[in-house]
Amino acid sequence: MARDSQAALVALNRFGFGPRGGASGDLVNAASDPRGFVKAELARPSGVLLEAPGLQSTPQLGQAVFAYQDQVKQAREAAKTAAPAEAPAPQPPADQKPENQLRRNLSLNTVANEIAGQQMADPKQSDAAMKPDGAQPNAAAPAAAKPAQPLNVIQKTFRAEALARLQRAMLVDCGFTERLVVFWSNHFCISASKGELARIWAGAFEREAIRPHVLGRFADMLKAVEQHPAMLFFLDNQQSLGPDSRAGQNRKRGLNENLAREIMELHTLGVGGGYTQEDVTSLARIITGWTFAGRQGQLGAPGSFVFNANAHQPGPQRLLGKTYESGGLAQGEAALADIARHPSTANFIATKFVRHFVADDPPPALVARLRDVFVKTDGDLKALATALVESDEAWKAPLTKMRSPYDFLIATGRLLARVPEDPGLYLNSLNLLGQPLWAPAGPNGFPDTAAAWAAPEGLKLRLDIASQMGARLGPNIDPLDLLEFAAADAASVETRKTIERAESRQQALALLLMSPELQRR
Repeated sequence: MARDSQAALVALNRFGFGPRGGASGDLVNAASDPRGFVKAELARPSGVLLEAPGLQSTPQLGQAVFAYQDQVKQAREAAKTAAPAEAPAPQPPADQKPENQLRRNLSLNTVANEIAGQQMADPKQSDAAMKPDGAQPNAAAPAAAKPAQPLNVIQKTFRAEALARLQRAMLVDCGFTERLVVFWSNHFCISASKGELARIWAGAFEREAIRPHVLGRFADMLKAVEQHPAMLFFLDNQQSLGPDSRAGQNRKRGLNENLAREIMELHTLGVGGGYTQEDVTSLARIITGWTFAGRQGQLGAPGSFVFNANAHQPGPQRLLGKTYESGGLAQGEAALADIARHPSTANFIATKFVRHFVADDPPPALVARLRDVFVKTDGDLKALATALVESDEAWKAPLTKMRSPYDFLIATGRLLARVPEDPGLYLNSLNLLGQPLWAPAGPNGFPDTAAAWAAPEGLKLRLDIASQMGARLGPNIDPLDLLEFAAADAASVETRKTIERAESRQQALALLLMSPELQRR
């Protein structure tokens, strides 16, 4: 059964989030029909959607954050009138600021406790560093009563969205469709660190613009992404005014090319995809007026996508050798539809897809095959995923890809059969490991190669987490039994011997969590 177990390991690690522990039988089920096990999730498109109690739409969240900001403003004004003026407290140096101290001194103990299913005394304290305004709780309560502060709906929403995503990843059979969600969400990334709107919209953006199209058409996902308020806010398109538009003539602001540039460079054609700076400027003019309604709701429901004709650059525009006649919103939608079908887009997407799932250096033959599938099916992403799973290269390539911090934490939680009830410590551990949820450093997303995640400092932090996990769960777990759930007889001789020679169960569990069978995909 060695060959079947090896294929099962590839099925679960390369395409999914690893096997679940307990009585799931994931490895056995995958071994019986590895390719069918992975493709089974593609037959359930509704399973990609994510609904949970309390999760709201982007317009609802937009109205909530505007109301929250008004409440904060009122509370500050009330505080000014309720308390006598005081000299501002001296600020500590940057390296001693509470938020930096919290991140620096973040307890790996608490990360392990969360995955182990244990509770902190105050779980709300655990992710204080995640507050959008960077504020920290005071060490001591002031003697004089202060006006009540409004509930931070932004942080509450972010945590609820994060928990829903984490729980889904822990519970799915294989995790292939969730991996597809992670891939496309990172491809079309926004950053929750941009501001309060980006933070409260981060989860809704993924639920509304990514998930419905993961097994649909690329052109539809592209349109949904570029018209989503979270993307428009992240790349400042709500500030872009056509120079000859009514609004552009009346205000000092002009054209903003951020969104247009990233659409071409990062979302579709790719660097070297055949576009010029003139094309970037032309696309920026075409999508002027793509914005979202503000707090006053003059153009529509606050927080909803709207087309502002007064901000749109009038007249025809030439893009990638084709002229798009003036047509308001339709002009931009036609341009996006053509870019989605461009040969450079097919090549760029196929290359990234293979790099993510198979190898840092994508096999050229597999890239070419997926590129052809993309073109022939008009960007059918389900067909693209199916072709990947059916390819021999995807099963024969060695498991050399390094799991990202998110993959590592999810795989660990699945193997230990732990479903989080609070997201705070997972959020903190992702911060610690350099992959804060929905918050990459730039619009190009998190890196997708082994070199990015195999740096010595990163591996040391993973080892620290694994050691803490071993200390807490090791006494009650037989690591050799757990190895059977993780890899069975596909586990290497070296991994098995290393675990057998461990000085204790605690050490053996830590070594298992750091083994290639858990770290590589």
